[in-house]
Amino acid sequence: MKALVFERQLARFAASRLVSDLSGSGRGVGVGPLELLEVEPPELPGPGWVRLEPRLAGICGSDIATLDGRSSRYFEDVVSLPFVPGHEIVADVRGGPKDGERVVLEPVLSCTVRGFEPPCDPCRRGERGRCERISFGALAPGLQTGYCADTGGGWSGGLVAHESQLLAIPEEMSDEAAVMIEPTACAIHAALRSERAQAGRVLVLGAGTLGLLTIAALRSAVSPSLLVAVAKHPEQRRWAKRLGADYVVAPAEAVRATRRLTGSLALPVDGSVIARVTGGLDVVYDCVGSHSSLASALSVVRPGGEIVLVGMPGPVKVDLAPLWQREIALRGAYAYGTEQTATGPRRTFELAAELVATAGLEELVSSTYPLERYEEAIAHAAAAGRRGAVKVVFDLRRRGDRRLGGEKENR
Repeated sequence: MKALVFERQLARFAASRLVSDLSGSGRGVGVGPLELLEVEPPELPGPGWVRLEPRLAGICGSDIATLDGRSSRYFEDVVSLPFVPGHEIVADVRGGPKDGERVVLEPVLSCTVRGFEPPCDPCRRGERGRCERISFGALAPGLQTGYCADTGGGWSGGLVAHESQLLAIPEEMSDEAAVMIEPTACAIHAALRSERAQAGRVLVLGAGTLGLLTIAALRSAVSPSLLVAVAKHPEQRRWAKRLGADYVVAPAEAVRATRRLTGSLALPVDGSVIARVTGGLDVVYDCVGSHSSLASALSVVRPGGEIVLVGMPGPVKVDLAPLWQREIALRGAYAYGTEQTATGPRRTFELAAELVATAGLEELVSSTYPLERYEEAIAHAAAAGRRGAVKVVFDLRRRGDRRLGGEKENR
């Protein structure tokens, strides 16, 4: 079968980093350690495992950071090479009693998947994203499918998954809607990470896929009293407003807008440019994960407020004096598992499937590409906002085998 394989090739890794620095994110993939190869399907690791044939597989910001050579070295001990990327997956089960069933994959490789019994404390509580054993057990190291040598990934003709990772998709849901469930689950988990956001004044920094989904999740599951979005590009601003933001501002206007909306005083630089406000918003969701976005978050959050780090960060250099002096809480938001809701514990993926359906989030799928055009696809995904797109996905469906979704193929 065909698969995009990421291998340990240090020279090509360095070349990809250099080209992405010079030409822009996503542009170095042609010289990087990702190649389209003919490979054997991965072996089934044991009982309870099934084969999956992907239909659509998303290109995530974390994938692009890895391909650009910008991901943190922290991940070196929790991935195994070579791996096939792709963790946002809608697929068909092939073989066994569920043959032909259409599913989405919850990619975290937690204790149940790795064969640990009893599970670690976080897994026992349903907090699979906090699993303590992602480098141990019956599988090679890998925090998720798409970063593990033994499972394969969605950027291929086939992979393997444990039955506990699967969520069946109703017949009436399109493939385009289904492929949005995994990133929406990330957004729902992030939205629910802060108690201060409930009826609070909230700002979402960044309006790529994850930022837009966080806006939708906050409006649906949290209901803040004020929801402000910071978006660079026109299409992002349109979507942010549609998904529930009360105000949408450009990055350069974030501090001024915060001052106006909260009645805060301003601390100017050189007597004119406002650097930060003395008050601010209750919670800032940083959906970018860069040093500049974290610095921006610190400039608009109130004393005693909270920053939720949603976008995957790498090494950053940020002045943390305001975090200390203003007693600001910094909280991470990774993956998903089980959420505590008003009606009791719910699987995050189930909540995500409901939100995708009610909010029409399948419309965020902007373009599809075949695997053979992976260089174009990744460059498009990396420049999605500037090019008026949101989510770019690989389309691995057989001709004529589509579920209700409109075609948006880039030819």
